[in-house]
Order: sequence, then structure tokens, then C-alpha cells
Amino acid sequence: RRRSPLRFRSKIKMTRQIAVGLGLTGIILFSTKAIFAKLAYQYGADAISLLLLRMVFSLPFYLFFALYRNQEKITASKNDYLWVLLFGFLGYYLASYFDFKGLEYIKASLERLILFTYPTFVILLSFIFFKIKISSYQLFAILITYLGICIVFLPEIEISDPSTILKGSLLVLLSAVTYASYIFGSGWLIPKFGARRFTSYVMIVSSVLIIFQFMVESKMSTNVLIFPKEVYIYGLLIALFSTVIPSFLISYAIKELGANQFSIFGSIGPISTVLLAYLFLEERLSSLQIIGSLVVMMGVFAAKYFKRNPKT
Repeated sequence: RRRSPLRFRSKIKMTRQIAVGLGLTGIILFSTKAIFAKLAYQYGADAISLLLLRMVFSLPFYLFFALYRNQEKITASKNDYLWVLLFGFLGYYLASYFDFKGLEYIKASLERLILFTYPTFVILLSFIFFKIKISSYQLFAILITYLGICIVFLPEIEISDPSTILKGSLLVLLSAVTYASYIFGSGWLIPKFGARRFTSYVMIVSSVLIIFQFMVESKMSTNVLIFPKEVYIYGLLIALFSTVIPSFLISYAIKELGANQFSIFGSIGPISTVLLAYLFLEERLSSLQIIGSLVVMMGVFAAKYFKRNPKT
């Protein structure tokens, strides 16, 4: 029995609509991480302890999916597993640590905007290592992006301690660079492991490194059970709703839509963070900073667009 072409197209359309919905949900959930972290800091938590709680709570889920049998075949070599260790170190250990540490010093809305610049670093890394030419349009878009960051950033220095804002912004910028390194280098590994298995592997590596760092920094003298109950609640929320669930939602969306098309929706992240920070943290952005935020998002979007359309 032949399937109706109209019904087949409707099924594809429905699948894509579901993928878009799940992808947007994943992006919004990812953006709640900064909100939960800032709320946890109000109860005396520090970056490494909060990261520890995040990874300890999320580790069982990633262990399950790493060991769970699925139909995705592994075609990776032994050297590919070494690359997994490297990208686990870069993408979900260093990037997460720099990000959480930076949030101790700057607002959640500013953190998300700085972190949102990571696609521009992917373009720069492609130029440095693969000699992929940066078009004049891309270069202009990158400059526009950093101009927008300056517009948002400068008013913060005027109303806050400049050294604190600079330190926090630099840490988040390092997070964007290390995460861009992960995105830049891991694309060719995902087909070898499968998206779900690869994500689980790098998160397990990150978890082990964070636990090790906590043990070294505390010298086994810090009791992670001394915080108020609110810290553990926020740690659990970060693990489930800002890490595990969105990581798999986004993996599914990228699988169905493709990385290029999915990246179009990335600009919803800073917008949702700004709105959530306004609602739950009472963070305010001036009119000038709102304009700067729009400039940043337009610059990143343009850089992605011209990457896909080099002849434009």
C-alpha cells in the first residue's frame, strides 16, 4: 500500500514543528542556569560547590544514557576517545567553571549576552586552524557583535566596581572561548558516537574533573553538606532543568533540523535570560543596554547567516 505524499509531507512538517518546539524549550531551560545560580549564591554557595552539586545530581542520568543500549553504532577509534576527554575538559568543565565563577561578579543578563558570542569565536577558530576565509560580511558582523557588548558593558562599569565587572566579564568571555573550542572540534566526533552517547561521555568526563577539583581545592576539609536547603534545591534544578533535560532536547532538535537551521533559534537564549532575570532577580537594563543587547543578537545572527551563505 502506497503512502499518500500529502500525508507523508504532513508527517515531516509535524516532526519539524515538534523539533522546533523542543529545541526552543531546551534553549529556554538552558538559560535558567544563570538565574538558579544567582539565587543559590544569595544563600552562600560558591561556584565550585554549586558546580559539584550540578554534576553529582546529573551524573546518574548521563551514566544511564552512556550505558543504555541503542541502535546508534559506534565507529570511533581509540584516539577518538582521547578527543572525548579533551572536549569534556574544554566544553563542559572549563566552560562551566568559568561561567559559574563569572556569575559571582556580574548580572545574569550580561553573562548570557557575553556567552552568546561563542559562534563568532567558532568562526575565528575555523580561520586560525582550518584557514577558512572570513568574508568581509562576517568580519563586519563580528565587529558589530563586540560593539553591542561594549554598549551593554560600559554602563555597568559606571554603576558598579569596575574591577569586579571586568573580572566577571573576562571569566564569562573565557567560558565562551572554551565552549567555542568544544563546538569547533567536536562536530566530527558526534557522528562516530551518536549525539546522545557523545553528550553523555563528555558530561561524565566533566563531572569527574569537577569532583576532583573540589577535592583538591577543599583538601577534603570542606563539607558540601553545610549549605542551607535552598542551595541543594537550586543545585537539583540546575542539574535537571538546566542541564540534563535541555541537553537531550537540543540534541534531538539538532538531529531533526540540522545544526545550521537550529542555530537560528539561539537568539532566544539571551532574551529569555533577560526576562527571567527581570522577573526573579529584579535585574534592570537601561534603554541603551537593551539597544546594545539587540545589536549583539543581530551581529551573531548575521555572522551565522553569512557563514551559511558565503556568496551573499
